[in-house]
Amino acid sequence: MARPKSPKPDSASSTSAANLGFEAKLWLTADKLRNNMDASEYKHVVLGLMFLKYISDSFEEMRTKLTSGKNQYAGSDPEDADEYRAENVFWVPKLSRWSHLQANAKQPTIGRLVDDAMVALEKDNVRLKGVLPKDYARPALDQQRLGELIDLISTIGLGDAENRSKDIIGRVYEYFLTKFASAEGKNGGQFYTPQCVVRTLVEMLAPYKGRIYDPACGSGGMFVQSEKFVESRGGKIGDISVYGQESNSTTRRLAVMNLAIRGIEADFGPEHEDTFRRDLHKDLKADFVLANPPFNDSDWHLIEDDVRWKYGTPPKGNANFAWVQHFIHHLAPAGLAGFVLANGSMSSNQSGEGEIRKAIIDADLVDCMVALPGQLFYSTPIPVCLWFLTRNKNDGKRRDRRKETLFLDARKLGTLVDRVHRELTDVDIQKIVGTYHAWRGDKDAAKYEDVPGFCKSATTAEIAAHGHVLTPGRFVGAEEVEDDGDPFEEKMPRLVAELHAQFAESAKLEQAIKANLRGLGYGG
Repeated sequence: MARPKSPKPDSASSTSAANLGFEAKLWLTADKLRNNMDASEYKHVVLGLMFLKYISDSFEEMRTKLTSGKNQYAGSDPEDADEYRAENVFWVPKLSRWSHLQANAKQPTIGRLVDDAMVALEKDNVRLKGVLPKDYARPALDQQRLGELIDLISTIGLGDAENRSKDIIGRVYEYFLTKFASAEGKNGGQFYTPQCVVRTLVEMLAPYKGRIYDPACGSGGMFVQSEKFVESRGGKIGDISVYGQESNSTTRRLAVMNLAIRGIEADFGPEHEDTFRRDLHKDLKADFVLANPPFNDSDWHLIEDDVRWKYGTPPKGNANFAWVQHFIHHLAPAGLAGFVLANGSMSSNQSGEGEIRKAIIDADLVDCMVALPGQLFYSTPIPVCLWFLTRNKNDGKRRDRRKETLFLDARKLGTLVDRVHRELTDVDIQKIVGTYHAWRGDKDAAKYEDVPGFCKSATTAEIAAHGHVLTPGRFVGAEEVEDDGDPFEEKMPRLVAELHAQFAESAKLEQAIKANLRGLGYGG
């Protein structure tokens, strides 16, 4: 399948929250109903109800088809659970149907009814066992506001065709995840990676088909964006197989619900688990690894003689190179990995990290390094970087890149969307992605050229000359300044005259300010 030169951005994955209308209005209304509940707690209340609404809508759509008895549904029983499972639709018992909850939304016992609905849904669907929130009847949750929230969620996707309904509820769910991450600040980073960063990773790797793995999967954003990528290029759900692992039990539940809303089947292992203590996909060799692991994690479980430490034992005080080696360990022979790490991973020589990085570079695994601007993440304002690794730089599909690495300095890209958060625009993402695909020699890509200040293709020997440091700024050089054509002999006197004029204006302003202060009784 040929990769288009400039793929059209997915309208459902716009990088700017300002472009959303319906979702934003829903959020503002839902947030007003939060009362005094923390965002971290309220998140599960809202997203659990959204999931139940989606499951019920999908069930009702399937039930209508079965009831009609037309074409392949002739003779079907609309109350036979197996009829739904055969179409990859969850069976929803009567207690769990949205119509039942909406009809009782004003009852003071609505919280208990929602809990009963969640319990019944889990009982009849093994995939959902232990996933759904079941504490809607707790005293801390205002039951009147809960009823109002149910009425509000009832307005999502009403009467839409199946794909349209999925699209809307998926967009709303994703938008709410973003807003909750923002509301939780630092803790929001535990379950959410900014969409613009996820899109950049996914579009760089272009996972058309194969096994995708994320061992620190959060709420599953990498998988959702991968499916969007596949479908936007003419593929279909099922072209990729999804494998994930998450150590936080509540975050894992978010991931299961997030993917189920989009009809994506995933293997998250039997339970939540720390990837380093117990690898739930021990034998997996993935075609694509996509991840945003915890930055500089000092509280991690080190197994000294682990088979994963092929390039050196990572230090107890920082898991960065434990993650890097875990990703490499799980890569298939032609596999590609793209992941987020703290900037220190590119240059640190502490506790043997420099030696591990050198071994990985010498093994010719580093395909591309991208330096990102700061303020992209809710969890930290610091700038981070993207690593791209590959086991095979000469796969016959692209040009031979052995002993070469691409460096991209994207620190000047991005737009502030509020005082503390920045986003990469569609143009920014395509600049990064297009440059990488051109450098790799992908089909239909433009011709690659080094651009001072932005990108540089460096040899392994050049990297060694820089002490095996992978910071793009070391390689891309300074941006070329366009010559305005003025001879120096003419330009310099003009600039000096402008400077003197500015000095004179500054002196005038200083005298005026002093006079005003004296008038207020504060001058000498």
